[in-house]
Amino acid sequence: MFRVIECVWVQHDRLTVLMAAAIWAVGSLAFFLALAHARECGPQRRAGWLAIGGLAGGVGVWATHFVAMLAYDGGVAIDYDPFLTTLSASMAVAGFWLALRVLGDLRPIRSLGAAVVAVTAVAAMHFTGMAAMRVAAHIRYETGPIAAGGLVALALFAAAFLGFARFPGWRGVAIGSACAVLSVCTLHFTAMDATVLSPDPALPFVASGGTRSWLIGATVGAAAVLIALTVTATLIDRHLTDLRGLAQATLEGLAILRDGVIVETNDRFAELVGRDPSRLIGVGADEVLAAADGLPMASAREKPVEAAPRQDDADRIFEVASHLIEYRGRPSQVLAVRDLTETKAAQRRIEHLARHDGLTDLPNRTLFQERLEHALTRAARTEEALAVLALDLDRFKAVNDIFGHAEGDRVLKSVADILRRCVRASDTVARLGGDEFVVLQVGADQPQAAQALADRILAAFRTEMDPALDPTAVGVSVGVAVHPTDGRDAEALRHAADIALYRAKTSGRGQAAFFDARMDEEARLRRQLETDLRHAILRRQLRLDYQPLVRTADGELSGYEALLRWDHPERGAVGPDDFIPIAEETGAIITIGEWVLREACREAARWPDHLQVAVNVSPVQFQVATLADLVASALSESGLNPGRLELEITESALLKERASTVATLHRIKALGVSVVMDDFGTGYSSLSNLQSFPFDKIKIDRSFIASMEDDAAARSIVRAIVGIGRSLDLPIVAEGVETEAQRRLVLEEGCANAQGFFFGRPGRVALPRVLPGMRFG
Repeated sequence: MFRVIECVWVQHDRLTVLMAAAIWAVGSLAFFLALAHARECGPQRRAGWLAIGGLAGGVGVWATHFVAMLAYDGGVAIDYDPFLTTLSASMAVAGFWLALRVLGDLRPIRSLGAAVVAVTAVAAMHFTGMAAMRVAAHIRYETGPIAAGGLVALALFAAAFLGFARFPGWRGVAIGSACAVLSVCTLHFTAMDATVLSPDPALPFVASGGTRSWLIGATVGAAAVLIALTVTATLIDRHLTDLRGLAQATLEGLAILRDGVIVETNDRFAELVGRDPSRLIGVGADEVLAAADGLPMASAREKPVEAAPRQDDADRIFEVASHLIEYRGRPSQVLAVRDLTETKAAQRRIEHLARHDGLTDLPNRTLFQERLEHALTRAARTEEALAVLALDLDRFKAVNDIFGHAEGDRVLKSVADILRRCVRASDTVARLGGDEFVVLQVGADQPQAAQALADRILAAFRTEMDPALDPTAVGVSVGVAVHPTDGRDAEALRHAADIALYRAKTSGRGQAAFFDARMDEEARLRRQLETDLRHAILRRQLRLDYQPLVRTADGELSGYEALLRWDHPERGAVGPDDFIPIAEETGAIITIGEWVLREACREAARWPDHLQVAVNVSPVQFQVATLADLVASALSESGLNPGRLELEITESALLKERASTVATLHRIKALGVSVVMDDFGTGYSSLSNLQSFPFDKIKIDRSFIASMEDDAAARSIVRAIVGIGRSLDLPIVAEGVETEAQRRLVLEEGCANAQGFFFGRPGRVALPRVLPGMRFG
């Protein structure tokens, strides 16, 4: 160790040694900077930076070696062979480049391999450089110090590569550079210490300083310039690469213009305009883009402008914003281009969905209203007529309930297709929701054109929607209103069409009806009646009358049927046939039916025990799951014996939700309440209804009783019903007996019980009137 120190301190010029160490310190720094840059580049540029790193490291270590050699004073004159000197430099450059290739992904095993290659290259360069010496002496090497120095140098170079890999950024570069400086200095000076020069006068004389002066200047100068350029290039390339990467990373296309001509672009701009990047430089911006405002692209604008490419895809839409910048020392303009094609398409889609039905793609309520308003505005100027047709599908709810919503959606699409084919291009078909459609007809003679259109629609439905062939087929009802006769504004016209549609549906469905003023009056009265009915209970306008039920054989009273009456403060007595359907449609029958049941039970509880009370129950009431609980509550509150209560239902109650209705009837019957089939013979599947539930009594509809005297068929029907009742052990009640002849006929046919005007009109029950043994007839 002391010999090495002695070699450095005594046999070398110390200032030159420091110069040599400084050269390698800068050279190793350039080497690791190039390596760091190569790690961050793509595959194409990485090879170039590895070559630069190999050149910087090889030249740096070569310059360090020869400057240190020039600092050596061996006591004899020394000169150098130019060829071997150059060869040693080439070996150093090739060795360091190969070391970087071996280093690869910086794994530890690769770091050790790269260190072996680098130390080998330094040693080969060193001893080749020693061989280039021209000296009148024999050169001998002591292998021990060289081997020891080589191992230390190998360890230091391995530490350099491992430290560079372990610590990112400048810390890794500094650690790697420091270890590399120590490694090269160790190898060089241990090799120099192991070198022994033995002067020999027999050898040719070498003049001192022949190439020494120029070699030291050339070596230091070349190394300094090369290393400085490498470091500078690394830093500048890093800065430019970062800026270029930032420009390439943006999703916007960027183009720099000078006097309207493109001088620089990023790849995104070239991609947007469909051009090769290299062919855009020097091209006018107006040759590439066309602004929507018609002005040149280089024009000053306060706001972004829409533009389109001049070629390739004319359907694409761009947004272009421009700003003034300084580029390469001169004022320039930068265009920032953003692709709006997908955004515009999405906006158009959103606008379409906002104004069209999502299922059928027909115009929705909003778009129909806009077109109707526009048509009315035009009609006000031109005095032309137009028509609005309101359409509602028949049987659609049943299709939806039975076959499911998916099948219901398919039917709605089919209906939309039918309507599209029936109208002209100038007409508008819209779906307002559910199974509600509407048509706006313009530019035609009215009302003839509306009648023809309605006929076409009805005919198309009869042809394409045949329930006999397709169980999912639906019908259609049409209501027609014509401007200006039926309404002058959109609201009035739509209202008139809806009223006409209601008339078409109530008149038998599957037909068209035109609006007239009488319809409007009826609809207005109906709406007012609906409103008044909702408040009838609170205003104490409802009351119950009771019609006697008697035995036909002896006329003895057996009970009463509770009949609902409405005393309207303005209309007077409103018949049940007028307000009961309204109550069922609006749902008010639920509340009214509860009041009737509780009131009838309360009243009947005051009667003698042998008298029964019959209460009619609407089919709508069976849609409430708590009907049986309501019956139990009314009996409990009134104290009425359940055996004295009869609930009368019609066959229509069994048409919907049959299973749940029958279950409710069983719960009611379990309370001890009698259940009576009312209006028997006028409904559907009467025999199956009798089979599905054990009724306690059958009431023959009054229409058969009224026809018995003159119609043999009606009398045969009565006889058949009595026979059914007798076979099922069910009492039969004849409704609507109004004459003695009718009483006698029903008695002859075997009807044990009857009611009607012959036995008494409905009215209040006074207790003295219902004494035991009271007889009628």
